[in-house]
Amino acid sequence: MPATRSAPAATDQLALPAPRPRRSRGPQADYDVVVVGAGAAGLSAALTLGRACRRVLVCDGGPPRNAPSPGVHAFLTRDGTPPAELLRLAREQLRPYETVQIQPLRVTAVSRQRGGFCVSAVAASDEGPAVPVTARRVVLCTGVVDELPPLPGAAALWGRGVLHCPYCHGWEVRDQPLAVYGRGKTGYGLGLLVSRWSPDVVLLTDGPAGITPHGLARLRAQGVRVCEDSIAGLVGTPKGDLRHVLFRSGQKLPRAALFLHAEQRQRADLAQQLGCRITQTGAVWTDKNGQTSQPGIYAAGDLDPGPQQAIIAAAEASWAAIKLNEGLTKEECR
Repeated sequence: MPATRSAPAATDQLALPAPRPRRSRGPQADYDVVVVGAGAAGLSAALTLGRACRRVLVCDGGPPRNAPSPGVHAFLTRDGTPPAELLRLAREQLRPYETVQIQPLRVTAVSRQRGGFCVSAVAASDEGPAVPVTARRVVLCTGVVDELPPLPGAAALWGRGVLHCPYCHGWEVRDQPLAVYGRGKTGYGLGLLVSRWSPDVVLLTDGPAGITPHGLARLRAQGVRVCEDSIAGLVGTPKGDLRHVLFRSGQKLPRAALFLHAEQRQRADLAQQLGCRITQTGAVWTDKNGQTSQPGIYAAGDLDPGPQQAIIAAAEASWAAIKLNEGLTKEECR
């Protein structure tokens, strides 16, 4: 009989060469990525990058834009969650990723240097000197600031009785008496949109409406009344709900909520410092991969063009982080 080959012992192991360490070309940096901003966008970017084993610093410069709101809506699995609780959950889910750090820092400057960027930051409390760190890439998630119209009482009710987005807050005030504030195309468009949530909508123009006869006819057809009376202010409850609109004539219009489009400005000027392209509306331009006009600088969330919802900001930031990581990988694997 031919000789049979004995099976290898259970303890035998296939000899393999030792794994080669990961290598990156060019100067080493303190972090692969610095994420500026710790809202839904910034933490989402950090999660994706942490899962890609990237060294990440998240600079938390303070409360997010939606902090006054009682809840974040239209966010799958988290509908109605208070903004602070949503961020707490996000931070908790980042804990297992040891390469991700979150620090209470406000970034004051970003400059390009060989192989990446130098990021200067101070304590969020503005105490102490600026601390510079280096990074191969930067993700801007600094968001925007809402600038309310000069409507007395609006600031105190912002986020509860005075609202900016019917997709975010329309369900909570559906079928109740609502108001829309604005003139021209802005007021006209928002009035038609809000009429999908309530049959009782009044468009307040606080002076001449500036709407074409055709536009006024369309509003009437949808049951939206137009009021050009001069407004004295908004009167609310101690909890921040709207009670009524007060006109200079002394008349009162009871309303459950008022919707308006607030003007916006960038919360930080970092994109302008870096020479990033800014759109005509003041947003930071990005390409399909979330990269700005400056190579290596990415942006996501409310600071760039498009719809402004927490779930969209989180998705945009995750996609930008994926494309950023792929770019780093190409550099490392050349």
